[in-house]
Amino acid sequence: MNSFPPTFAACFAALFLCAGCRPPGQPTGADIELKPQEVRDFAVLYKQNCAGCHGEDGKGNTALGLANPVYLAIAGDDVIRRATALGIRGSLMPAFDKSAGGTLTDEQIEILVHEARARWTKSGSAPGASPPPYLAEEPGNASRGAGVYATFCAGCHGIDGTGTAKGSSIVDDSFLALVSDQNLRTTIIAGRPDLGHPDWRHYLPDRAMTPREVTDVVAWLVAQRKANPGRPYPSSESFQQNN
Repeated sequence: MNSFPPTFAACFAALFLCAGCRPPGQPTGADIELKPQEVRDFAVLYKQNCAGCHGEDGKGNTALGLANPVYLAIAGDDVIRRATALGIRGSLMPAFDKSAGGTLTDEQIEILVHEARARWTKSGSAPGASPPPYLAEEPGNASRGAGVYATFCAGCHGIDGTGTAKGSSIVDDSFLALVSDQNLRTTIIAGRPDLGHPDWRHYLPDRAMTPREVTDVVAWLVAQRKANPGRPYPSSESFQQNN
C-alpha cells in the first residue's frame, strides 16, 4: 500500500489546518480606508470639518464653541442643522451639504448635529435663567443701542468700541465684515468662554441684559459696519460721477 512521504503529509496537514486563514499581508477591513461619504464616526467627521474653527471638543477657536451650554440652550437642532448644511451668509461659515456645494451627505450632517448635542449637553450645565431668544422678536433701535453699549460693553471694548486692554475692537472693519448680524447676537447672548467673554447675564454684576437690550446693541453694531470695508479706492459709480 502506497503512503505519502512524511514531508508531503506534514505540508498537506498544515494546509488543511490553515484552510480559511488570511494570507500574510492581505489587508483587513480595518485597513481599507473609507470613502469620504462612508464615514459615520462623529469624532472623525467633527475633526475633519468643524474642529478647525469651533475648536477641539467644541470649546471654540476662531468661531464660537458648539459645546457652549447657553448656545445649545438657544439654538435648536434645526438651527444647527441649517447652519451646517447651508452655511451662514455674511460670515465665514461655509455650506457643508453636497447639495449646496459641500462634501457631506445629509446623514453625515445629521450625525454631527445629533452627536454634538448628545455629547455636549450635560445635566446641570444649562443656564439657570431663561436667555433671550436666538432670533430677535422685534427690530432693533441703533440709537437706544448706543446707550446699551455704553452700559454693558464699553468697560471692556472702549467708549467708541475700538478696544481696551480688556477687550478687542468690535467696530473694526474686517471684524464686522466677517460676522453676520445673527453671529453678533449669538455671541452677545452666549458669550465666548474660551476668550473670557461673558454671556448676557454677566456683563454687569447686578443684572442681566434684557432681550430688547440685546436686540438694540446688535442694531448699534450693525450700524457701524461699512458697506465696502477696506477699499482704498472709490466705487466705480463714484469714480464716474467725479470724472
